[in-house]
Amino acid sequence: MTARTTGHRPGAARLRRRLAGTAVALVAALGLAACANPVPEPTPDAVPAVPPPALTVAQSTNVLDQVGTVLAAGDQALDATGLGARLSGPALAIRSAEYVRATATNGERAPVAIPTTAQTTITPDTTSWPRTQMVVTTQPDDLQAPLLLVLTQDGPRDPYRLWSWARLGPSVQMPLTATPEEGSEPVAIDDTSLLLPPGEAVAQYADVLTNGDASSYAATFPADFFRTAITEARNQTAASLQAVATVAETVAPVAGAVTSLRTADGGAIVVGELSTVTTATLSQGSITLNDPFDAALAGKGSVSSNLVRTWTDVVAMYVPPAGGAQQVTVLAAEHARTAVTGE
Repeated sequence: MTARTTGHRPGAARLRRRLAGTAVALVAALGLAACANPVPEPTPDAVPAVPPPALTVAQSTNVLDQVGTVLAAGDQALDATGLGARLSGPALAIRSAEYVRATATNGERAPVAIPTTAQTTITPDTTSWPRTQMVVTTQPDDLQAPLLLVLTQDGPRDPYRLWSWARLGPSVQMPLTATPEEGSEPVAIDDTSLLLPPGEAVAQYADVLTNGDASSYAATFPADFFRTAITEARNQTAASLQAVATVAETVAPVAGAVTSLRTADGGAIVVGELSTVTTATLSQGSITLNDPFDAALAGKGSVSSNLVRTWTDVVAMYVPPAGGAQQVTVLAAEHARTAVTGE
């Protein structure tokens, strides 16, 4: 008689016990691994105590290089067509006129040398636009004074463009500003923390240039190199034409064309555009435009009624904080003929 087996296969119980032991060991191993290597959690970067400036020194250097490339191409061809890519405002107007002058004089009166290497960089500390940076250049090759450049960016997708340049006055000391790594605060055109709001400072200085010591604002602006040069040029023009014409000259601020950055002492470097109009009204005869630049801008060689010369000016000044010094210091300036008309 043959023996019968049960319904369980031999060793099944032992297999179940072995699998159960393996599962327990695996869970234990995973538990130990979890204790030894916790799952990493993302940690945000620490917020700096002082937010970074809107433009680093490296970025500023790159901007200057690009401006220099555009200037070099325009200067080589004496063609202003491509300047708008990196120039704007008074810089664009003055450079365009300089090309007319250089062409009219067969290259004898070349455009102003504009270095694009910085010895001092003043970066903006802001999260909004437009933005302004200022640069004091190295000395130009023509051994003229270093230039104060103003570069502006209208919006986040716009490049920085050279808005103006102005020559530093003799023995001028630039006021202290924040380091480029910290950035300098932009100052609004109507800011009242200064001796004068920036817009008002530029307008009052224009009145002083027009009226000299007779200006009601003269006490706020001590004699300076630019005011002296403008007055002397005006007197020379009047003297040269006194036999045939009377000469009048007015200086006015260009509306809204003011930009400013805070200095370390709470004051501001204020840069504004001015327009100087010199009008010679003839009493007899005519005026021959002996200067080929005048003739090129006017499109004629002489006038018999009046001669109007328009100059684009840039002035940079230090305006102290309210409650401190009671005078404004002119730091740099530029005076360039950009239009001539006559009848």
